[in-house]
Amino acid sequence: MSDETQDGSHETRAELKKSDAVELEVVEVREGAFGVHGTGDTSGFGGLRRPVVMPGAATPPYGGWFDEVAERLTAGEGLADAIEKVVVHRGEITFFIRREVLRQAAQHLRDDAGLRFELLSGVSGVHYPGDTGRELHAVYHLLSMTHNRRIRLEVTCPEEDPQVPSVMGVYPTADWHERETWDMFGIRFEGHTHLTRILMPDDWPGHPQRKDYPLGGIDVEFKGGFIPAPDNRRSYS
Repeated sequence: MSDETQDGSHETRAELKKSDAVELEVVEVREGAFGVHGTGDTSGFGGLRRPVVMPGAATPPYGGWFDEVAERLTAGEGLADAIEKVVVHRGEITFFIRREVLRQAAQHLRDDAGLRFELLSGVSGVHYPGDTGRELHAVYHLLSMTHNRRIRLEVTCPEEDPQVPSVMGVYPTADWHERETWDMFGIRFEGHTHLTRILMPDDWPGHPQRKDYPLGGIDVEFKGGFIPAPDNRRSYS
């Protein structure tokens, strides 16, 4: 990736200080080749155990313009404690934001002259069943065309209360992205003017990209053989 993707008045990508975070956050431990428990695994990898780890929180200074963005973000009105943690990984920065102030943080990131993150290029969802109390994550990808910078915001919520404020009023591009995240992951964006399914039929049960969603499928019968639906072949619990 070219150094020229940075604001010329700041450090180049090569000069950014690497994060000194050494701790990894374990969000889940997967067993077997398919996450199977018990005798349902026929792959021969039933004894395999693999932790699912995420990069740990970084400590300031983060390096280059990352510090300026962090400082200006928390300088916004009511945003002094908006950041739960900061992750710097592979030359990219992610701000974990308290969901209660997400809309205010997005407004400040867009309007502050030193930030000017004018474009929301996407909203995506993630489901970590083992991340107790914060199983659902909504991730926002922001671009500053003024300063040629990219950051991520990440907000978490529990499965029991999958509510996150909508940022559609700040970034109109969030409209269909939030609808897709609701459709696939079941995160309800409060304040969205038309939060309906966008990929699945309106009466579709559940949210297909959650990790606990059943595989489904149909039985297939042909001459001399019968293949059951995937969710009946073995246990994927």
